[in-house]
Amino acid sequence: MTQVAREVEPLEVGLDPTRLARLDRHFARYVDDGRLPGWSLLISRYSQVAHTSTYGLRDVEAGAPVTDDTLFRIYSMTKPITSVAALMLYEEGAFELTDPVSRYLPAFENQRVLTGGTAAKPVTVPAIEPVRIWHLLTHTAGLTYGFHHVDVLDEIYRANGFEWGTPKELDLAACVDAWAGLPLAFQPGTEWNYSVATDVVGRLVEVVSGQSLDTFFAERILGPLGMTDTAFSASDADRLAALYTPGLVRNNQMGRAVLQEPRYLSGGGGLVSTRSDYHRFARMLLNRGELDGVRLLGDRTVRFLAANHLPGGADLEQFGRPLFAETPFRGVGFGLGVSVTLDPVAGRNLGSVGEFGWGGAASTAFWVDPAEQLVVVFLTQLLPSSTYPIRSQLRQLVYSALTAEK
Repeated sequence: MTQVAREVEPLEVGLDPTRLARLDRHFARYVDDGRLPGWSLLISRYSQVAHTSTYGLRDVEAGAPVTDDTLFRIYSMTKPITSVAALMLYEEGAFELTDPVSRYLPAFENQRVLTGGTAAKPVTVPAIEPVRIWHLLTHTAGLTYGFHHVDVLDEIYRANGFEWGTPKELDLAACVDAWAGLPLAFQPGTEWNYSVATDVVGRLVEVVSGQSLDTFFAERILGPLGMTDTAFSASDADRLAALYTPGLVRNNQMGRAVLQEPRYLSGGGGLVSTRSDYHRFARMLLNRGELDGVRLLGDRTVRFLAANHLPGGADLEQFGRPLFAETPFRGVGFGLGVSVTLDPVAGRNLGSVGEFGWGGAASTAFWVDPAEQLVVVFLTQLLPSSTYPIRSQLRQLVYSALTAEK
C-alpha cells in the first residue's frame, strides 16, 4: 500500500496552520452531526505534502475509523485517469482527436439525434456530423446518464437498464454498442451534457491499445505512478469504506460491487483508490505529465487537457444543459476530462483561473491549481454528491488558508 506523511511545515509553503485546523474542525462537524460517516483530506503545495487529516468512521456499523490508507470508491474521479489514458495513445499517433469514433467503434455509424416524441416512440433525425473523439472527451457527443431524470433520452437510457449502473450481463463493449444504438440528445458538438462519454473513451482505449482497460491502467498509469491501491475492485476489503446515503443509511447494494472483479470496466466511474494514490495522479498533472522520473504525458498535452474546450470560450452555464454535474457551471469551462475554472468571481467562490479537477458521486473531489502550485484531494463516501455544499466549502476553507507566496 502507498501512504504519504506530511513532508513540509505548512507555513514553509504558504499555508496557515491555524486556518488548516479550522478547515478540519469545519468538516469534523459534518461527521459529528451525522451528515458524513468520515473523511480523508490531503493538501500539497509546491509538490510537498503540507497537510493531511482524517476524521470519523469508514464503517459506522463496525465502528472502524477512517485511516490514511482507507480505500474509497472514487466514481467519476476515474474520468480524468481514463482521459489521460486516451491522451497517452493520442501522443503515440494512434488517432486524431477529430477522428470519427465509428472508425474504431463501428456501432457509432449513422447516429440519429432525438428531436421529440416519447421514450416509447422517439422522434429522431440523422446526425449532421459524426461523433468525434474530442466530443467524447469534452462531453459534447450528445450522450447522457439515465440518472439525470430530466428529459426523454434519460428515460430511454433507464428503460434500457442504464441508471446508476449497467445491466449485469453486459461488459464494456456491449454497453458501448447499446449506447450507440440509442439516439443522441443533440447534434454532436453543439451542447455539453454530463454523460457516459468517458466510458466510451475507455472502450476506445481498449480497441486502440489491444488491452483491456484494467490492464492498460495497471501497466501504463497506475503501476508506473506507484498507485498500488487503485483498481476496479478493492485490494483489501478490510480497508474499504462503506457507502452511505443521507441519514447515514448504508447502501450495500452499490457498495459491495467493488468487492469482486467487475464484468463491466467503467472508465467513467469504476475505480477504488486511496488519498495518497490519487494525490500521485494529481501531482503528475501539476508537474505537467511527470512524477518521480516517470512521464506519462508531455507538458503541452497536459496544458491542452486543462484548457477550456467549449466553443467560444463559453462556460458550462452558457453551453451546458441545466442538470447535475460534478462541478458548478457558472465561471467554469471544460477541458479533456476535467472542469476548468475560467472566472472565480463569476462562480462566486475562491479559486484561481486555470484551476482544474473533478469529483465523484460519493462526494469525493480533487483539484489542481497550477497558479498556486496546489493539489487538494478530499475523499468520503456519501451518495449523492449534491447532498451538501462540501466542495464549495472545501474550496473556501483551503484558499482562505493560503498566506503570502513562498
